[in-house]
Order: sequence, then structure tokens, then C-alpha cells
Amino acid sequence: MSTTPVKDFLSDFGDLVRFMMRFFNRFWRRPFEGRELLRQMDEVGSKSFLLTSVTGLSIGIVMAMQSRGTLIRFGAEAVLPSMLALSIVKEIGPVITALVLAGRLGAGIGAEIGSMRVTEQIDALEVAALKPFHFLVVTRVLACMIMFPILTLWTDSIAMFGGYIESLIASGIDYRIFISTAFESLRFSDVIIDTGKTAIFGFIVAIVSCYLGFHVRGGTREVGQAAMRAVVGSSLLILLADVVIVRLSLLIFGDVGS
Repeated sequence: MSTTPVKDFLSDFGDLVRFMMRFFNRFWRRPFEGRELLRQMDEVGSKSFLLTSVTGLSIGIVMAMQSRGTLIRFGAEAVLPSMLALSIVKEIGPVITALVLAGRLGAGIGAEIGSMRVTEQIDALEVAALKPFHFLVVTRVLACMIMFPILTLWTDSIAMFGGYIESLIASGIDYRIFISTAFESLRFSDVIIDTGKTAIFGFIVAIVSCYLGFHVRGGTREVGQAAMRAVVGSSLLILLADVVIVRLSLLIFGDVGS
């Protein structure tokens, strides 16, 4: 009895790995659903701009407000812009953006594909030899991988703007001083690696959500459970993947101090 949850987890994980291998085996083969890919990029990207804008603005303002008092205590208020840039670009921006998008997109993708499965629409496409895997899975995964880094850059920019607004109100700092101080410690490799890793986060969100939706069995209750599991599972995997990616980037590129 005690080994059943472990067996179920290992079985689900093995099925997910096979689903991933199926994606890597098929995403470069015909048919190329270009129009559907663009539609999914619009669904992932432009319809998430307001959400990521509010997220970034709140992150920047709150971080600046919370950090100012501590830095003043140690006489280091001048490094606030640099601290904001490093913390937002290297970690907080990418991870928070990915988690927010996982909540929005994971549930939506899981519920949409799950509903198509329980209503036998996917079965009908398979019978008609229309390759629903390309249309439903490949397009969504590629759209998330493309749009997550773009949305992360947008969130980082809005967060830095929020930090500047808070600094302007609190200390009247000139924007030229804020910008030059903010990016003097930030390396180009930091921006590329820590923004690029969100493509992996996008892959995780999309592949987990598509897998759970594709394998729904039952009715509307199971569709809701799949949507919930998509959000929880992809969020946990994002956090675990972030640990691995950060460790590898430190081994390869070193930290800021080096």
C-alpha cells in the first residue's frame, strides 16, 4: 500500500518523459502549423502583457521600498539601483514571470486539450489522420518557448521602471544616475543566460500541461483536476529546474563578483 503513490509517480513521470521524446521526435517534421503557431504566440504573448506588466511594476516598487531602509542603515543607499538590477534580471524577474504564466497558461492549456479529449475531438482528428499532436502540442510548446523570454524582458524592464519611480519619489534620484548605477555590475552573460532559461520554463509549462490534457480520461471533473495538476506540476518543475540551471551557469560563467 505504501509503495502505490511512489509507483504512480514513477509511472506518470515515465509517461511524461515519453511524451517529451515524442515532441522532440516530431516538432521538426511536417506538417508545420505556422498559422496556429502564430495564434498561440498571440495567446501566450500579447494577452499576457497586462498581467506581466502589473507583476513587474509591483516587484520593482516593493523591492525598492523593502530594500531602502536596510541599505540606508548600512550607508549603502547608492547601490540600490545595482541591487535591483541584479536581483530582478538574474532571478526574481524570470522565476516570478514563469510562475505567473504557469498559473495562467497551464490551467488554460490543460483544460482546453482535456476538454477536447473527453469530447472525443482529438480521437476524431486522429481517425481523420490530421496529426493532432502537431496542431495541439507542438504549436503550444514552441509558442511558450519563444514568448517566455520576451515576456521576461518586458517584466524586467517594467520592474526596473517601478524601482526608478519609487527611488525618484523617495530620494529624487536622476534617471541617468539610476540607469548607469543599475547596470554597472550586470554582465551581458547574466542577461542572456537568466533570460534564456525562461525558454526552458516555457517548455516545462507547455509540455506538462499538454501531457496532462492529452491523457485525461473521464469527464469534466477530470478536466478540472488536469488543469489544477498542470499548474502545480509545472510550477514545481520550474523551481527545480531553476536550481539546476543556476548551478550550471555559476560553474560555467561564475558569479558577478568573479
